Amino acid sequence: MPAPAGVEPSFAIPASAETFLGRLAKNSSPDPTLTGVRLLPTGPYALSTRIALAARAERTLDVQYYLLQNDATGRYLLRLMRDAAARGVRVRLLLDDMYTAGMDDMLIGLAAHPNIEVRLFNPFSAGRGHVLTRFAASALDFYRVNHRMHNKLFVADGAMAIVGGRNIADSYFTRDPNQNFADVDALLVGAVVEQLSSAFDDYWNSEFAIPLAYFAPTSTSAEERRRAFDDVTARDALPTEVVEEKTDVLGYGPIVEEMSDPRIGLIWGVASAWVDPTAKVWNCRPVPEGSTAPHLHTARLRVEGLLRNARREVTLSSPYFVPAEDGMAIFGQGVREGVSYKVLTNSLAATDEPLVHWGYMRYRRRMLLMGMELYELSPTRASRDRGFGLFGSRTLGTLHAKTAVIDRSTVFIGSMNFDPRSDALNTEIGIVIESPQLAREMLRLMNLDKLQSSYRVRLSPEHGRLEWIGIDDFNEVVHNDEPDADFRTRMYLRLVAPFVSEGML
Repeated sequence: MPAPAGVEPSFAIPASAETFLGRLAKNSSPDPTLTGVRLLPTGPYALSTRIALAARAERTLDVQYYLLQNDATGRYLLRLMRDAAARGVRVRLLLDDMYTAGMDDMLIGLAAHPNIEVRLFNPFSAGRGHVLTRFAASALDFYRVNHRMHNKLFVADGAMAIVGGRNIADSYFTRDPNQNFADVDALLVGAVVEQLSSAFDDYWNSEFAIPLAYFAPTSTSAEERRRAFDDVTARDALPTEVVEEKTDVLGYGPIVEEMSDPRIGLIWGVASAWVDPTAKVWNCRPVPEGSTAPHLHTARLRVEGLLRNARREVTLSSPYFVPAEDGMAIFGQGVREGVSYKVLTNSLAATDEPLVHWGYMRYRRRMLLMGMELYELSPTRASRDRGFGLFGSRTLGTLHAKTAVIDRSTVFIGSMNFDPRSDALNTEIGIVIESPQLAREMLRLMNLDKLQSSYRVRLSPEHGRLEWIGIDDFNEVVHNDEPDADFRTRMYLRLVAPFVSEGML
């Protein structure tokens, strides 16, 4: 990486009642020490909430994502940032550099507008046109570039924030014609927002956040770059919400409809932001078991602490679930102490990362013998479920929500998967909230998935073989092999998976 000189640090602008969002946040809060939460389980509502925050911001937008796709959704949100900057809003956009190949010109055009700065986290310094050439050019620096910033954070005027599993792309907001992700975000108001803003500053001012201009020099004028950006994004119209119901499964309508009221309806509790230090890029090394360097206070270690402290039950949702031996030890100890575990993850047919599913398969039988309940999302059945917002969709569904509910009172939601990569290779962000009411809402979402859009995995009472159980029209359907998975995926796993280290999954 280059060591650019003269890069000035900048810091979050505190929330103020002089702004619309700051005033609304203050009026909605019963206590300045509490955090208000609204779960966003449907793609259209999650997108409209981001649009509303960007459109109403008056002072600052801090936006941090692992992936911002060059598609209709990504370009539209970039254009909203440009419009906010034109109103005098300071925009700081921090993207992980993994998936920015081919986007340099568009991002340079965005950064050419006044009040906007774009930085790339842990960037590739050569071969920037394609992902493969980037890694080829960085072969001698693979240890560094294999560590990625997986954080997802959207903060407006220091007053409201969105945290969760969604990246910025059509497929995260039910706008992809082929396959969409079932995910959950949380709109946050109150005490935790200041913690999240401080975490953004840590990343923005770190040695790994490099201004885009250092990698993509251009001879064109600022006006030409602005015009090129406007031309590229002009064709993307305001996304329309195509939903059959006026409310989501939890009974909420779009948050934008409440912004004309004196206050918005939220669930309040005590919350903390759990954010990996940027030093994880250097100091955390993968090992076959996927354990994390103990000297780093990471989000994964804190979630493991929640699991160890559970007394009655734990419900986990993770699209990529590879417990490794450390996780198995936690589950085994909990089972011996009377804790019940329920896990929702992707089936082989639903996952977009078959090799990670292979890592999960290695532990599946042991978890079932231990007494854990396992549920696997079906890509075809997901459209029958309102829980994570794919109801009525004709596309295939893939689970992407990363949540945990502990003892029906503590909720974790964030970007962290329960796998070795999130443990040792990626930086992650999340929040933990103490709120039985919020726990009930999250369990309602996850229970719907288990009943309607997932298979329950069990061991056959007669033969001890794996079986997948689904309910169709109140009748039990039993599958004796990975349901819906095609022959090519099965063969790929047989040929490739044995050669992949678990620590890389």
